[in-house]
Amino acid sequence: MSEQTKVKKILIDLAERHRTGPVELRYLLEHLDPRTAEILFFQAQEIRIQKYGLEVYLRGLIEFSNYCVRNCCYCGIRRSNEEVKRYRLTEEEILACCTLGYQLGYRTFVLQSGEDPYYDDSRLVRLIQKIKTNYPEAAVTLSIGERSYESYLRLYRAGAERYLLRHETASETLYQQLHPGMSFQNRRQCLQQLKAIGYQIGTGFMVGLPEQENEDLVKDLLFLQELQPQMVGIGPFLPHPKTPLGGYPGGTIEKTLILIALTRLILPDALIPATTALGTLHPRGREKALKAGANVVMPNLSPTEVRAKYELYPHKICTSDEAAECRLCIERRIEASGFQVNMGRGDHLAWRR
Repeated sequence: MSEQTKVKKILIDLAERHRTGPVELRYLLEHLDPRTAEILFFQAQEIRIQKYGLEVYLRGLIEFSNYCVRNCCYCGIRRSNEEVKRYRLTEEEILACCTLGYQLGYRTFVLQSGEDPYYDDSRLVRLIQKIKTNYPEAAVTLSIGERSYESYLRLYRAGAERYLLRHETASETLYQQLHPGMSFQNRRQCLQQLKAIGYQIGTGFMVGLPEQENEDLVKDLLFLQELQPQMVGIGPFLPHPKTPLGGYPGGTIEKTLILIALTRLILPDALIPATTALGTLHPRGREKALKAGANVVMPNLSPTEVRAKYELYPHKICTSDEAAECRLCIERRIEASGFQVNMGRGDHLAWRR
């Protein structure tokens, strides 16, 4: 059996069963060529259309603080980067972002920050309750890092329905190298706790990290297969010059798109964003991701004066666009790519059922 024939056979089996083993996944990553990659993208697109049609769900992203107690080796807002101009949005400013977003049609607000202890449970509970009081039909998504089980539970009871916590890498060795002072096991435990509480959970990983091998990416895919998250964010590693990994080459769009498409085959019901990092790496990176199986885009609702300060990686796109301008721009891009914008909550299919 030729390599191409074997790749096609594994892809067909994966598209039908949505499960596979480490040997098959590694074979795919090592033997996919441009021709078989197109077959993979076609399969991912077919499954995404079968599950969600041509709709792309827009989420309003609010980056409300770039303070962070963590020192992750790849992140531009890491604690040790003294050149970051730190900021925190007030409750009133965050609520104003939600008001603007609601007027623009958004029905999901994604509140994202570094791990900032200033926003304790009492502040966050009050904020979430106000958002849900003002916009009861809107979904509140949190992306604020590792917290205690009790904290996750309080925020859920206040009205938060979704939580994004990327596992970053499923290789314990690689994780510990990249996250000084953090625990690989605790990261996973946080995801299990969030799932047990009842959140729609999102996780994800980077592609192209220094010393990352195909074997590590296989572990990422197997972890997704085991965890069964509702959302998965996959983006390329983009080196930030003010981090220990600043001198390393970044990830490629080709490999990132392959991982997105494989994720769609493994998790056919998943909500998968076309990330801003992909749009930063390639002018049409987000459109390419949509054609590889992604179905979510998260335009920025943060005040323009703080957007450039939330610099996880350099040259981030859309930092100067007004929220309305950003919304119209991405809508045009989505429709030009053959998809349809959906401004609704866009819940995972299992939640709708």
